[in-house]
Amino acid sequence: MLYAEIPSGWRDRVVLAAIAAVGLGISVYLAAYQLGVAAEPWDPVFGQASSAQVLHSFVSRILPFPDAALGAAGYALEIVLELAGSADRWRTHPWIVLAFVAVAVALGLAGVALTLVQILIVKSGCTLCLCSAAASIAVAVAAVAGDEARATILFLLPRREGRRP
Repeated sequence: MLYAEIPSGWRDRVVLAAIAAVGLGISVYLAAYQLGVAAEPWDPVFGQASSAQVLHSFVSRILPFPDAALGAAGYALEIVLELAGSADRWRTHPWIVLAFVAVAVALGLAGVALTLVQILIVKSGCTLCLCSAAASIAVAVAAVAGDEARATILFLLPRREGRRP
């Protein structure tokens, strides 16, 4: 066996899904604010006015719908992909693992980009936005650095003898 533990073990997958669920909850709340369903953004660090400035900036209005809604959809997909398949999915359904890693990396990069936009362009802060970005980045790092991605790639790359590991 290649690994001391099962690469697609449930313990790690549930933890990452829980972190993504936190990001999903935050994104749904922020989308509700952007749609006018929630009256004011909750922000204990930067204040409501600063969060509102971020959530109504020109960057947040680039899409024809709230950008937080796109984040919520991304988190929902991330959760589904993380919880799909059995403990041997790295061998039986490697595309699920690769799709999860791709979504996680995309959300992580979006989190970095949106954080930089807050700092460098909007020049205002949004605590919940930064918490969502932190969740995205944490899941992305864990997905890329984890045994599951490595096991999947090693499984898909043929060895010199033409056999799979």
